[in-house]
Amino acid sequence: MLNVLTHGAPGANPPLLIVHGLYGSGRNWGVIAKRLSDERQVIAPDMRNHGDSFWSDDHGYPDMAGDLAEVIEAHGGPADVVGHSMGGKAAMVLALTRPELVNRLIVADIAPVPYGHSQIQFIKAMRSVDLSAVEKRSDAIEQLAKVVPDKTLQSFFTQSLDLKEKRWKLNLDGLAQEMPKILSFPDIDGRFDGPVLFLSGGESDYVLPEHRDRIRTYFPKARFAKLPGTGHWLHAEKPREFEASVRAFLSMA
Repeated sequence: MLNVLTHGAPGANPPLLIVHGLYGSGRNWGVIAKRLSDERQVIAPDMRNHGDSFWSDDHGYPDMAGDLAEVIEAHGGPADVVGHSMGGKAAMVLALTRPELVNRLIVADIAPVPYGHSQIQFIKAMRSVDLSAVEKRSDAIEQLAKVVPDKTLQSFFTQSLDLKEKRWKLNLDGLAQEMPKILSFPDIDGRFDGPVLFLSGGESDYVLPEHRDRIRTYFPKARFAKLPGTGHWLHAEKPREFEASVRAFLSMA
């Protein structure tokens, strides 16, 4: 099963499963997960090929949705689910194929559509780091800065660095091989009739008006909201506002 970090104890409310995006980990969501655990248990897994979870040659969304179903069942499910980017697609496939395991779904800045932009450049950037010369995280950030100017991304990527073992906690080769699947969305004949919030970055172009018909085919009760002043990494850019949006949606009757 996936490696999971849990915050808080099981209670009256359903558990909340937080599913990270590409190159992330459950640890990335630590602050938000801890804050949300005041009302429910929060479960933040490392997806396959990420963090401390197992590596696999298969990284398609049906595989990832199956992993998430195992986690929810192991924690007594069903659960409320938040998924960002790749994690949002995995969460959508989970809701469409195992709707009995999902109460409410929050999809952060992604749509159930294929995307044309590749993320391979970041794999190349991480591969370019001379890990033998890295003694502390700032050494890796200094090297990454030459090819990744965004400070937020530099910090984000180096959270997946095992300094002691001098290795990335990411299956970079496997993720590169499976990138076409990660960028796509599987053809699913399913529907999720529960409440769904598509929460997007106000300055992001990942969820467009032309995606809404496709979204409503899968999720007829979908609602849409934007977090002003944020891009694709909306939860990292405005964590308190993101947390408030999640709380408001989960508390709706």
